[in-house]
Amino acid sequence: MPLTFVRFKHARFSARFPDSFRYSPSHYWMAPVEGEPGVWRVGFTKFATRMLGELVDCEWKMAVGDAVQPGDNIGWVEGFKAASDVYCVMQGHFHGGNPALEEDACIIRTDPYEIGWLYSVKGEPEPDSLDVHGYIELLSGTIQKMAETTHAEYQPPAEEEP
Repeated sequence: MPLTFVRFKHARFSARFPDSFRYSPSHYWMAPVEGEPGVWRVGFTKFATRMLGELVDCEWKMAVGDAVQPGDNIGWVEGFKAASDVYCVMQGHFHGGNPALEEDACIIRTDPYEIGWLYSVKGEPEPDSLDVHGYIELLSGTIQKMAETTHAEYQPPAEEEP
């Protein structure tokens, strides 16, 4: 089934978000896997990939079948800009990492909602997951706070007196 998207634009950031996915306040998406009841794929939202930059490697701490819960540190990703821990946003059992990432971790950024998923879990999304409209509202507030913080920290150069 093809994805349908909701467009979002705020200042210089624009993105499209699949309208059938669930989203975490920590900028992950969750989507059920067709044909595999109870299995969900998890990935970074476009906002998260933009903050992390180009990703080059990842690794999982969990083995298939391990119990996981929201907030568990389950692995890491590394990029040119930053390295980051990956946290679980599901309750259930780790179902595995995306094998395509072993060949090309860059697909996390280039195709975050289909081929570039991170890991899968057999279980349920975290209780505070959001629908696309709730996530867009949260994201708009996040970007606004980032802009205010950046603006507040900026100090224009002092003018020289003649």
